[in-house]
Amino acid sequence: MSATKGLEGVVATTSSVSSIIDGVLRYNGYNIDDLAEHASFEEVVFLLWNNRLPTEKELTSLKKELAENAKIPQAIIDQFKSYAIDEVHPMAALRTATSTLALFDSEADDSSEEANRRKAIRLQAQLPTIVTAFARVRAGKEPIEPRNDLGFAANFLYMLNGEEPDDISIDAFNKALVLHADHELNASTFTSRVCVATLSDIYSGVTAAIGALKGPLHGGANEQVMKMLADIGEEQYVDEYIQNALDNKVKIMGFGHRVYKNGDPRAKHLREMSKQLTQITGEKKWYDMSVRIEEIVTEQKGLLPNVDFYSASVYHSLGIDHDIFTPIFAVSRVSGWIAHILEQYENNRLIRPRAEYVGPADQKYVPINER
Repeated sequence: MSATKGLEGVVATTSSVSSIIDGVLRYNGYNIDDLAEHASFEEVVFLLWNNRLPTEKELTSLKKELAENAKIPQAIIDQFKSYAIDEVHPMAALRTATSTLALFDSEADDSSEEANRRKAIRLQAQLPTIVTAFARVRAGKEPIEPRNDLGFAANFLYMLNGEEPDDISIDAFNKALVLHADHELNASTFTSRVCVATLSDIYSGVTAAIGALKGPLHGGANEQVMKMLADIGEEQYVDEYIQNALDNKVKIMGFGHRVYKNGDPRAKHLREMSKQLTQITGEKKWYDMSVRIEEIVTEQKGLLPNVDFYSASVYHSLGIDHDIFTPIFAVSRVSGWIAHILEQYENNRLIRPRAEYVGPADQKYVPINER
């Protein structure tokens, strides 16, 4: 038995949720480019959970269900207000709040297919409310309740900023949600499947996934990209900053991807949205700096940007705090986590791999007075 570091290339399960074949990402067979250009996020949620696109009636029903289940318990808002707020990272707050949701759900431990579907709706609907509520409480503002007349993307921006967003902002955010919805057997998705394979509940599976997403090598990368851009400050300093980082073997966040050798197919969509939004906000420097960084890193390291790189300047242009970037990832990716969790329940087997032992052998116990 020989170990594969990081399980790279190991096929751990079968799935019909999404695929990455020859560098092409598809959700249930639909090319991500096609979905990014044409689909609403709600359509993608339905697709991931049902393996097909919805009819108009089904889409209307899903939107209604999401809107009706978007409110969160007051206890969670009170919980936020009790924190030493400047010391709590939004991902930690999201992780705890998601786990807390289960305490207010009478169906939390009901493992029937019908109950799991209802919990799926609630989780998908409530995570945006949690994220925006925390952001506002931290800023000394009261949370804004979701509106029934706004779509998923528009509602998030409304609850965050307190004003109805323009069409370009809605389109950009919707596209970002679509692009982040699922990504085959990534670290957080695998974590969620391992968790529920023990027949633990859906809240536990999503909470575990959020814990995995929190790491900078997964969902935290876009926050680090924006930190780098802010540290550079102006386009004229890009070359020196990046060259110094490369010379000192400092990792440039947002580049390279283990499963894409010819570039992340999602990056080009966010690159275009970054270009448009930074022009509208009058801060085109963030896009121009990003383009220059891409040129240097690609030329010197042969690495191409991934989905995190341009999503940073997109979210920044939408007026979103940098440490809220990763919770937004979760707001989208919970759709994929849930799809995989439901799939795991349908054909479950406990996930229990082996480890290659590399420690000492045949050791003998020595009494403590002889050590």
